[in-house]
Amino acid sequence: MLFRKAISLAAFWMTASVLVTACAGSSVVETSVKSNDPVTLSVFSMDGIPEDSFNQQYGDLIRKKFPNYTIKYIQASKTYGVKELIAAGKPIDLFFAPVGLVINGLMDYNLQFDMTDLIKKHGVDLGLLEKTSVDAMRDISGGKMYGVPVSNTSMVLFYNKDIFDKFGVPYPKDGMTWDEATELAKQVTKHDGVKQYVGLSTSPTHLLRMNQLSLPYVDPKTEKVTINSSPEWKNLYETLFVAPGQVSGYKEYMRAHKDGMLYREEFYKDKELAMFAWLTQYLFYFPNEFQAMNWDMVSLPTFKEKPGIGAQAYPAYFSVTSTSKHKDEAMEVIKYLITEEVQAHLSKTGTMPILNNDAVKKVFGQESIFKGKNFNAAFYNKFAPISPKTGYDNVAESPYVRAASDIILGKMDINSSFRSVEEQSNKKIQDSKAAK
Repeated sequence: MLFRKAISLAAFWMTASVLVTACAGSSVVETSVKSNDPVTLSVFSMDGIPEDSFNQQYGDLIRKKFPNYTIKYIQASKTYGVKELIAAGKPIDLFFAPVGLVINGLMDYNLQFDMTDLIKKHGVDLGLLEKTSVDAMRDISGGKMYGVPVSNTSMVLFYNKDIFDKFGVPYPKDGMTWDEATELAKQVTKHDGVKQYVGLSTSPTHLLRMNQLSLPYVDPKTEKVTINSSPEWKNLYETLFVAPGQVSGYKEYMRAHKDGMLYREEFYKDKELAMFAWLTQYLFYFPNEFQAMNWDMVSLPTFKEKPGIGAQAYPAYFSVTSTSKHKDEAMEVIKYLITEEVQAHLSKTGTMPILNNDAVKKVFGQESIFKGKNFNAAFYNKFAPISPKTGYDNVAESPYVRAASDIILGKMDINSSFRSVEEQSNKKIQDSKAAK
């Protein structure tokens, strides 16, 4: 598969802000514990999402619903984060982060708060939300509940219709296995006398982070990487990276392009890539490029031994902090954001909903500039269980990603590559521990 360095975590969770408009028209379910007193709620984003993007997705909706609440948004940066806020004595009422950053930001600074009683008090039904996202937070919280998911993301397989039409090959379909996708890729990995076309690629960072076998990078008990202790990693790399890389013409194309690290531009700019596995919402980050293409999407291919199981969910959570003096008001905000009205609004404009509601899912993307595309592909598979998280996943990840490219290009065999990952990632973990 073709790679380029992954987009930053901030980009990973930046929303389709240009497409989100103010919520209007439909009724809102009344909340049960609502204060009319003026309150200032400080919202900290671990991911550093720009303020205008946050406002267009969440902030403006909150202010409209709760006019007596002043929402103060605090954006993380490389030089300013939770540590600096605490040192300055500034409050954090709501902590906003994707599942992979909850431990690093919330728990590393003892801001976690068991919201179980608060959830009951405000009548929030977690059973209405996507189950693996709720289960993951319970796992992170050791059986408690340190946050509530408010949005989600998924992976799909984008494809360029023009390339399939050029070679007279049928389009991809929902429900394919990775073996079927690799066979299909062979039919469009061709040279037309002018340029070489390649059949299949992926974003390895996201596909490994959200892998369909629910394999964790790091064992939470030993705090060491699992790449050699979990045999299923070999099956995953062979299926996702080794098999597609053996297609005739693939390695030659890879080696002809810089250092072999190819990525999204080969899909939407050069238009030499027929199929690309990527996050659903990323098409909204590059609307001009996608509008200039003849494309669609299908469900992420599955492992033959795991039929119907797609990628893991990668939800974003709002957490009421232990230091907040306005826990009830903060909980009211969370409750509002997971109402059917707000979730439907977000869904229509391109943010994948967390509410497990068919009507809300059905309108996904239908008020975006890409209305009519196969957005249902995002819900075709079941989510794989979210793998256990540790505070060292982010530092351990890069050697896992690099290994995919090394294996494809023949720089290392799979066993040697795995030994290298184990050595490098474990060292990164130890360095991270020493720096704390």
